[in-house]
Amino acid sequence: MDSTAAAREFDVIVFGATGFVGALTAAYLAENAPAGTKIALAGRNGAKLEAARAELPAAAREWPLVLADADDEAQLSAMARRARVVCTTVGPYLRYGRALATACAAEGTDYVDLTGEVPFVHWSIEANAEAAKASGARIVHSCGFDSVPSELGAYLVHREVEKAGAGSMGATTMVVRSMRGGASGGTIDSMRVVAEEASDPATRRILGNPQALSFDPGSDVPRPTAKQPGDMSTLAASSVDPSLSGRLAPFFMSSYNTRVVRRSSYLLGNAYGPDFRYGEAMAVGSNPVLSRVVAAGVAGGTIAAFGIMAVQPLRPIVDRLLPKPGSGPSEEARDNGHFTTETFTRTSTGRRFSARIHAEGDPGYKATAVMLGESALALALDRERLPERAGVLTASTAMGDVLVDRLRAADFEIEVRELG
Repeated sequence: MDSTAAAREFDVIVFGATGFVGALTAAYLAENAPAGTKIALAGRNGAKLEAARAELPAAAREWPLVLADADDEAQLSAMARRARVVCTTVGPYLRYGRALATACAAEGTDYVDLTGEVPFVHWSIEANAEAAKASGARIVHSCGFDSVPSELGAYLVHREVEKAGAGSMGATTMVVRSMRGGASGGTIDSMRVVAEEASDPATRRILGNPQALSFDPGSDVPRPTAKQPGDMSTLAASSVDPSLSGRLAPFFMSSYNTRVVRRSSYLLGNAYGPDFRYGEAMAVGSNPVLSRVVAAGVAGGTIAAFGIMAVQPLRPIVDRLLPKPGSGPSEEARDNGHFTTETFTRTSTGRRFSARIHAEGDPGYKATAVMLGESALALALDRERLPERAGVLTASTAMGDVLVDRLRAADFEIEVRELG
């Protein structure tokens, strides 16, 4: 990796610190980053940055402020040169994220974000992968609830299958077993932007391609060809694993997370196996009749929501009903949230494995701040333990066991086991 990174002025710059999730991430770092970690806050408005800093825990009160606008390439490049890692919550990334990702790739600066936008990551691979490899930068997209639980669940199962000599992964499904909390306003805004972009035929082809992110410019690694499950299908829970019952609903971020997990396998040389098929679903009860009705309702509602977002005259209706960007729930609501995911696989030898991830805190806000903050700290402080890999990466391929260890230390419950 870039040897100049060790001499950077800051370990982490939080870009977007005046926003809701940016402030939560900064607060998490103030309370949990090791003493001596050099952190700065960045944004385009100095007065707002000062006000945001004043609301943070005491450890952040002396953090330097960096002025940078998401549209000012010179300012973004100058900011990137000052840090080991830039941690950005400024989205939607299709609108506001391109220049920063490019600056970090060029300057050898590691980068983490919260995007859930397939077209943005597809663009980033094409635009930044070669520059990041040349500079030694790790450009790591989607380090929050999208898509860390998905990523680490598949990664840990893969490692356990490999360790057990149980062949390769086949049908693999991440099931959201329980969740309290909602999608953040930023996630909803990203969905709005993607729906708008879908009017372009080229974007629609990217969105409809299950392996849209399984490529690197100039790479000779073959793109996987195994047929992938649909993103909006309901399915019998027992088809995922015999321990489950009822009907499973589609998980609303499946159409994004699945592409990221498949990219991880691709970046590892298709290590998850030639028959690796990955989908995501959500538990809605074990009663066979009631769960079927609820699952069908969730599927229909999700499809309808995307459809409405894509129709210009109907967007004001959605805007009134859904969370606004930069907004979020109360501290009490954030504290009362939680999530549990479990990733199941059946291997080529017929053996079954699962990985369970549980965390307290609203998944889109409090838990996301932990995942994003620990991702930034892993890249900044644990560089000697990270995989020797640069480019446009994923959480598991950039950080792997280092991030797992950090999240466990942050009170995430992470377990992997072979099933009977």
